[in-house]
Amino acid sequence: MKILYICLMIYNKETAFRTAELLLQIKAIKLDVDHPFTWASGIISPIYCDNRVTLSYPRVRTYIRQEFVKAIQSEYGDVDLIAGVATGGIAQGVLVAQDLDLPFAYVRASKKGHGLENQIEGRVEAGQSVVVLEDLISTGGSSLSAVDALRQAGCNVKGMVAIFTYNLQKATNAFLEHKCSLLTLSDYDHLIQKAIEIDYIRSEDYKTLLKWRENPSEWGK
Repeated sequence: MKILYICLMIYNKETAFRTAELLLQIKAIKLDVDHPFTWASGIISPIYCDNRVTLSYPRVRTYIRQEFVKAIQSEYGDVDLIAGVATGGIAQGVLVAQDLDLPFAYVRASKKGHGLENQIEGRVEAGQSVVVLEDLISTGGSSLSAVDALRQAGCNVKGMVAIFTYNLQKATNAFLEHKCSLLTLSDYDHLIQKAIEIDYIRSEDYKTLLKWRENPSEWGK
């Protein structure tokens, strides 16, 4: 199955459920309806995700790397460069680039205020085909700013891969507006299904978790 133009999807269901299970096992993702978390943006949420934790578990980071490699080869074909989004996408991006024997670069949120004032670190050339790697997609803003920077540098961004997405409508709209495909290993829907299956959460919490996703900015109020 090849991406035709714009597509927001999981790689496959087996990978989605397995990735979700691993993220819950190592507590990279936490679900707590009774004691919600406060995001940096101020959003009150029953879910908190820190996929950097995966790097501390060789078995998990190897699985994620292998699934990224398979997804990129299957859905994007030949690529000249892997680009990670700072900071969460850097370590995983290096692992994937090494496995694919490809160059690697990473993209800052903005240009440095000193030295060469680079936003893109590493060698990037106009005309290169690029897959951007991210650890987490929330609203998509910071991830897509990296896509914009690479496009401004003359790169052909084939799309983005990420470990996990909250499936927020705001992110969907943003990726569509940017005409950028997104392929994730897992997502919010598969996560909460797996959480119920393994008794990580109570079945009665399912509707509450779905309700949060409908309007995250208002849920905690």
